[in-house]
Amino acid sequence: MSNLARRAALASVACALLLGGLKAWAAWRTGSVAVLASLADSLLDLVASLVTLGGVHWAAQPADDDHRFGHGKAEALAALFQVAVIAFSAFAILLRAGERLMAQQPSTDAEYGIGVSLVAIVVTLALTRYQQSVVRRTASIAIGTDRIHYQSDLFLNAAVIAALALESYAGLAGADAVFGIAIGLWLLFGAWRASVDAIDQLMDKEWPEAKRQRFVEVAARHPELIGLHDLRTRTSGAKDFVQFHIWMDPHMTILESHDVVERLEIELAQEFPGTEVLIHVDPEGQVDEPGNPLAETDLLKDTR
Repeated sequence: MSNLARRAALASVACALLLGGLKAWAAWRTGSVAVLASLADSLLDLVASLVTLGGVHWAAQPADDDHRFGHGKAEALAALFQVAVIAFSAFAILLRAGERLMAQQPSTDAEYGIGVSLVAIVVTLALTRYQQSVVRRTASIAIGTDRIHYQSDLFLNAAVIAALALESYAGLAGADAVFGIAIGLWLLFGAWRASVDAIDQLMDKEWPEAKRQRFVEVAARHPELIGLHDLRTRTSGAKDFVQFHIWMDPHMTILESHDVVERLEIELAQEFPGTEVLIHVDPEGQVDEPGNPLAETDLLKDTR
């Protein structure tokens, strides 16, 4: 799985290099602020993609003495860096577009900017389709954030085409700068949207309720479990972690309870592959944290 994510990150770097070169030439020929904004975005794409590549590589490293849970959160850190890059580029574009709107400077040679933007759309579509397949198979948050950024590039390149066509062929002065402002605002929205998943991982947010409920339903298939409580879930990179307590018959032997837990772990691994599960066995009725419903509420009572 890590190899898939690494290849997707390399594809992103190659795409950013190709589009950056094409847009630099188009910006020089046209003088368009919308093309310049698109160039700035592609150059920052390159930086973000390199960070993604590093984050994916780091996250794939096995657990060590200092990081016993692995390095999965490196992906979330890489995603947050991308968010900062996107936000910076958006503010720079807004500033340049505002200056261009005030100066009323027209763009030239619109056909070059339009042609390069069409090529960029085709290349970006191919990349995002590939990234989507990788995210589906690896759940990589860094590749997912990179994909969100490149998806916004599709809108950006379409906006460049519209801006150049309206200003150069329809005679609408200032259209280029107005579209540059729209692109900047869209990038800010994308930065906010991309930050949510990364922050959730770093803050160890619980799984979605539907996924938690399905987990409990799988555990409820084992009649030896009298109760299940103190369920805690989190995600780190492409790996999930779960821990919980179960109530069992206090008269069971250690060997009997061990066999039950082992069967439960096997079934949970089949239903939730790639999840590290930690189970604590309590005798029926054991209360560790009186008055704490988060820790003591029996989650099996509503499934049977």
